Amino acid sequence: MPVLHWSPRSPYVRKVMVALHEKGMADQVTRVRTPVDPMAPLVGFLPTNPLSKIPTLETDEGQVLFDSHVICRWVDRNGRGGPVLFPGDLIDERNEALGTGLIDVALPWLVETRLRPEALRSQALVEGWRTKMNAVLDWLEARMPDLQARSFDIGHLSIGVALCYLDFRFGAEEWCKGRPLLSAWHAGFSERPSVRATAFQDET
Repeated sequence: MPVLHWSPRSPYVRKVMVALHEKGMADQVTRVRTPVDPMAPLVGFLPTNPLSKIPTLETDEGQVLFDSHVICRWVDRNGRGGPVLFPGDLIDERNEALGTGLIDVALPWLVETRLRPEALRSQALVEGWRTKMNAVLDWLEARMPDLQARSFDIGHLSIGVALCYLDFRFGAEEWCKGRPLLSAWHAGFSERPSVRATAFQDET
């Protein structure tokens, strides 16, 4: 059975987990808790993934796949049901890049404000990430009709997971304010069984 190196609080991992549920494959992958750290490589994991990042998938054929995009492609090719996550018109992957890019903004922001010693934190960096976050959210609000007109794909999945992560880690930013279309869309996304089954969770 394929092995997924996993964490219940990683947004990149959650992308893969939602994809597995959407494609009916959640029970066909063994999850292994792999405690990577953004501040220091997990030395014992480097032979498997030299980037020391999750998600990482080890397939039955002996391949090792890195990155949520690549693993979601594998899921889409191997799942026998559910939506086509990569329909191939490039808008799906453009939207995926936007959702994943929002996560790419949130993760260093989290590290800067919660893991770095307070005396070393940069407010300029934080404001830059906040500006990018708001620009992405405003872009999405303006294009909600286009997103809603598409069948569910990897773009919806990635954007939805990114918004879930903002709720999980950046609730004080109140991203929903002033964005009624995006907020309503995300409320519907959050009710999908695949999303409810993969909720973020901190560990003790």
